[in-house]
Amino acid sequence: MEITGEIKDIIYQNEINSYTVAEFETEKEEIVIVGYLPFINVGDTLKLIGKIVTHQDYGEQFKVDTFEKLMPKTLGALERYLSNGTIKGVGPATAKKIVDTFKEETIHILKYEPEKLTQIKGINNEKAISISESFLENWEIWQIVGYLEKFGIGIQNAKNVYKRLGAKAIEEIENNPYILIDVANNVDFKKIDKMAIDIGLPYNNTQRIKSGIKYALMCTTLNGHCATLEENLITFCQELLSVAEEEIIDCMIELKAKEEIIIEARAEEVQVSRNEIEEIINEVKNGKIVEERNWVYLAPFYKAEENIANKINILKNSPNIKKIPDIKKELKIIEKSSKIELSEKQKEAIEAINENNVCIITGGPGTGKTTIIKAIIDIFKKQGKKPVLCAPTGRAAKRMTETTGEEAKTLHRLLEIGKIEEEIDKKDADYDVAPLDADIVIVDEVSMVDLFLMNYLVKALYQGTKLVLVGDIDQLPSVGPGSILKDLISSNEVTTIVLNKIFRQAAKSKIILNAHRVNEGESFLTKEQIQEQNLTNLNEDFFYIKEQNQEKILYNVISLCKERLKNYGDYDFFKNIQVITPTKKGMIGTKELNKILQRNLNPESEYLAQKQVGDTIYRENDRVMQIKNNYDIFWEKLEPKYESGMGVFNGELGTIIKINEQDKTLTIKFDDGKQADYMLQDLDQIEHAYSITVHKSQRK
Repeated sequence: MEITGEIKDIIYQNEINSYTVAEFETEKEEIVIVGYLPFINVGDTLKLIGKIVTHQDYGEQFKVDTFEKLMPKTLGALERYLSNGTIKGVGPATAKKIVDTFKEETIHILKYEPEKLTQIKGINNEKAISISESFLENWEIWQIVGYLEKFGIGIQNAKNVYKRLGAKAIEEIENNPYILIDVANNVDFKKIDKMAIDIGLPYNNTQRIKSGIKYALMCTTLNGHCATLEENLITFCQELLSVAEEEIIDCMIELKAKEEIIIEARAEEVQVSRNEIEEIINEVKNGKIVEERNWVYLAPFYKAEENIANKINILKNSPNIKKIPDIKKELKIIEKSSKIELSEKQKEAIEAINENNVCIITGGPGTGKTTIIKAIIDIFKKQGKKPVLCAPTGRAAKRMTETTGEEAKTLHRLLEIGKIEEEIDKKDADYDVAPLDADIVIVDEVSMVDLFLMNYLVKALYQGTKLVLVGDIDQLPSVGPGSILKDLISSNEVTTIVLNKIFRQAAKSKIILNAHRVNEGESFLTKEQIQEQNLTNLNEDFFYIKEQNQEKILYNVISLCKERLKNYGDYDFFKNIQVITPTKKGMIGTKELNKILQRNLNPESEYLAQKQVGDTIYRENDRVMQIKNNYDIFWEKLEPKYESGMGVFNGELGTIIKINEQDKTLTIKFDDGKQADYMLQDLDQIEHAYSITVHKSQRK
């Protein structure tokens, strides 16, 4: 079925995947349309192909399969299109003046004779050119969107493609489809490859092989790695491209010459047997021989790694060390004033921080990392030094603030890259960040810091600034490429203090004791071990239910959340319980668990307002999580005293307390007491949090 008309109002649009719900006016009627409609705005004229469907709650809708954007057919539609905010420098008043002045010639003027726009008061020659360029850019972007969609290329790549290739993007792609590997993100090489083969490019085309090599390296980085072994890369590319090894090596040499990839010969230690030692005694030192292997990087990843290593060396070797005189005396004062007794390891850690410009403090839960941070802050502030605290996520920064009493910021906010993090290329190792005014920078939860974020951090530090990295090496690594904390410790180049003593209060927790046992390769504590070790004062905060059947696991999760934990210790799901699972998919993944737990714990009711967006129902009293940093959203706290501010961060948990259909807003009260209003079209920033993934739980 085909219909043509105009977008009258956008009810909802997901800014990530462009899923849209809109009011659409044809010559005969107004109807609600739903579907994936990128770069569509109020006033746009569209030709839609799809079908009529009936939604159980919202009635008749037109489900869009494909669409074509048309130039507005009437002057009224053209005026609405120009005034919808997509053309830079043109608002409703200017749009009306342009259309009233040029009428049917408006589009021709905008495209080919923009200098005539200067006839309108307030438009000079420079602004006229800018309006024309913006008009053409919007139109060309849409054409690129339509073109890329034919080949299964994600709509979110259209702006990047236009930015890199300009108005001749389609022509350049048709001449060389592999250019998309360089100018678009997360593209499917196999689809591009098929496109290229279909237009006649040969299998051994050098551009094809080079693009295959870069695609293979990008796959490596998406799995968290910064580089891969040369032999593994060649094997992967042979399977991917069906070409000879020699052709791959030749193309790697060309890519290296152009500095698009880096090939590093690295000496590695290899264990050998005693018999082998005797045979090659002249080559052996301490039972090890050295073998060189080639590692291959995409250039920005190598540059970021190199930047970090160089800057760490500069910092740690700086002769300007901000040392506190008589640190032992200061430690005694801290112990007396705070009524705590620091362990020898904690004192060693504080003294190491004092003696070194770069220091790592690592240890599992309950080993006293927070106490060290607090002591360092107190000592340095007493001496007039300026400490700066930060963490990779909003929740980690907030927890750091609460436990130390000192303000902590996210790394993105601290480095002033928060608002532009989506605009910059995250693979830009040379991106300049604002320098930090600090005597000592303390970073918590470093295990979650990826390669590029660490690179931006060290670039912001002045020589002589102390850098203290705090984290648990046994936590999950960062989602992005790199394993910063683990690799820095393994390098033996940075002074590292390992905390391994569990403090008395923490030692009462079965959770903490079992966490350490698992890290040491041991099983959970049994009843017999608890009796043998006389651990009778342990808190009953850990239970292990062994089950492999998914349906039974699901039953246990539901019954624990609904009744059993309530009966056991008066635990209320919405206040005390969080379900964590390793995966998003499957019967016990977050997607299904959230639906089932919502149905069981917060069922549909005539007393609870709700809003459906796509397949998701948001209901008052739902548990939700913010899933991206929003530095611009306003919040306020009503108690215990009124506060207000800006910013809600990735990982913050809260509850929907109100859905206002009339105002098209949804109010969330977060667990720290602040409330924020969301427009319904901004719901892509939140997701249900009855169940969350293990990675998301680290952001809490």
